[in-house]
Amino acid sequence: MGRTRLTLRVDFGPNQAIGPGKIRLLEAIDKGGSISEAGRALGMSYRRAWLLIDDINRCFRDPVVTTQPGGKSGGGATLTSFGRKLVASYRAIESDATSAAEARLRDLETSLRATRARSSDKVHSLSMPLRAKR
Repeated sequence: MGRTRLTLRVDFGPNQAIGPGKIRLLEAIDKGGSISEAGRALGMSYRRAWLLIDDINRCFRDPVVTTQPGGKSGGGATLTSFGRKLVASYRAIESDATSAAEARLRDLETSLRATRARSSDKVHSLSMPLRAKR
């Protein structure tokens, strides 16, 4: 398939969901060991990243991310074993869903209009020419 992709969001109930953005944030924390570093890598503020992590941790019985306060030792954040299981489960569901939908997505993709930038595609003004005053 070309540019068509399936995006998965799992809704657990009101205000309880996990999708590609939160999963990417968890993966970045797992890689870098820091909420601020993960936020920077994804182009978001520390506050936004922290709020998303707080939301994820409140969603589940077991913590997904644990944090250590900063200071001389630098602090940090770590995915728990449940956090790693959550990421792995989400990626497995995403992979299964993509595989199941691949033929239908390919079919839909063939129905798309071609997107090419041509000078003749520019929108021209439809205004009437001005008449000279008499």
